[in-house]
Amino acid sequence: MAKTSINKKKSKFPVGIWYLLPALIVFSVFLFYPMFKTLYLSFFITDTRGDAIFFNGIENYTDLFHSKEFLLSFKNSFLFVLYTVIPTILISLFLAVLANEKLRGSQFFKVAFSSTLGVSSAAAAVIWLFLFNPSIGLVNNVMDIFGMSGVGWVTDKSFALISISITTIWMHLGFNFIILLGGLQNISEDLYESSKIDGANYFQRFRKITVPMLSPTLFFVIIIGVINSFQSFGQIDIMTKGGPAGSTNLIVYSIYKDAFVNHAVGYASAQAMILFVIILIATLIQFKVGERKVHYQ
Repeated sequence: MAKTSINKKKSKFPVGIWYLLPALIVFSVFLFYPMFKTLYLSFFITDTRGDAIFFNGIENYTDLFHSKEFLLSFKNSFLFVLYTVIPTILISLFLAVLANEKLRGSQFFKVAFSSTLGVSSAAAAVIWLFLFNPSIGLVNNVMDIFGMSGVGWVTDKSFALISISITTIWMHLGFNFIILLGGLQNISEDLYESSKIDGANYFQRFRKITVPMLSPTLFFVIIIGVINSFQSFGQIDIMTKGGPAGSTNLIVYSIYKDAFVNHAVGYASAQAMILFVIILIATLIQFKVGERKVHYQ
């Protein structure tokens, strides 16, 4: 019987491959080939067209770790992730809990809170660039009302990364809100009713029921948030172009500059592979540490 079952599985394998073939072709063209090509070019000096002309081994990598600009972009990237991921999730969770309450007008707030999902990074950057304008921007005008002096949000290196982070938080709120609200609506009302009978107050129910039951969703949005933050580009290009003094020059923007402005594709490819390893390690750590605290139903 066991041998018959194995033979049946073997006979179905070619059929399965045929069904998977379109997806495998798409993945090969748009994922696997670019990744291996990037790895290949990272060991070469390239010409202005990006063609490999001289093999220099790991010299691109060693040069990167001796470059003050790259080390600064490395530091900026981690600070940016820290500034954006946790605040985005906390604000999104607060809005999702608020919208999940059975209150009059909650449908309007659901639409309003999720609306940033439909805004492109370019549009968001232009909106916030206007808000952060030092002379006519709303942010500085509000600060003036309260007697505080205005700030050069995108021109002062002390505030530029913070302003980019605020823009990114606003951009990501809609996606996280929808995912977290979906997770909240999947929690059984029976659990809350039982806890009310047992005398649990709102905060006890939130801590003992909502957070544990929502933990798989929180785990998902944390991983996606970290990956998206490491890959942020559009708002940086439009608002600061990596400045002032390299204070918003993240690894992704550094890759763009070296590949398409300086035409050092081999050098940029080495940075891309380092970014790939960073994201991979960060994701593995999250799975290793975070999944222990996830409570699956």
